[in-house]
Amino acid sequence: MNHHDTPPDTILIVEDEPKIARLVADYLEGNGFATRHLDHGDAVLPWLEHAREDNAAPDLVLLDLMLPGTDGLTLCREIRQRWPRLPVIMLTARVEEVDRLLGLELGADDYICKPFSPREVVARVKAVLRRSRAALAPATTTGSDLVLDDDGWRALADGQDLGLTAVEFQLLRVMMHAPGRIFSRDQLMDHMYRDHRIVSERTVDSHIKKLRKKIGEVWPEREIIRSVYGVGYKYQPEE
Repeated sequence: MNHHDTPPDTILIVEDEPKIARLVADYLEGNGFATRHLDHGDAVLPWLEHAREDNAAPDLVLLDLMLPGTDGLTLCREIRQRWPRLPVIMLTARVEEVDRLLGLELGADDYICKPFSPREVVARVKAVLRRSRAALAPATTTGSDLVLDDDGWRALADGQDLGLTAVEFQLLRVMMHAPGRIFSRDQLMDHMYRDHRIVSERTVDSHIKKLRKKIGEVWPEREIIRSVYGVGYKYQPEE
């Protein structure tokens, strides 16, 4: 429920089919969201730049894969590079598994296949917003938490320092800030080595292996760093 002094969350709908865009907007607005609509890929990045300058950036982007002008995958990559904390849900009529995985690899927080129920869209939007806000919330130390100390570059599991290296800490930090999101090895390498040095994918796997081992020494029965076959890794805290 939105109070008068709390503006509603704004969803940017990027969809070139007017009927679909209007249907989704109607359902979102009926659930308390504000919406904006763009129907051409080339308009998206300039619109987001201006919205950011005007302090009117959206809270989430619903992004169609097939658009006139710049396509959805290219836009998703650009959005993730420029605004890494802006959630993106891909809308696609292409059901090939490669397209789905590629959308996630480029940084999408979720994807929805057409045809879809507008109620499903509303539910996914709410879920992604909850997830993204939980990831940005300040960490608090409770009984079974994994807590990051950014100032000290430490990770504490149940209050125990895991003794991570700088690279291991950075890997864990990147994944913890987007629970459930799949990161490709290339994306993780970019975060590990800011100078873009050339390293092999095996280097990422080696660091992940060491990170899992250190977490496992405190939580031997919990697997919070998950492998996604053929794509990469994700942080999946247990419910």
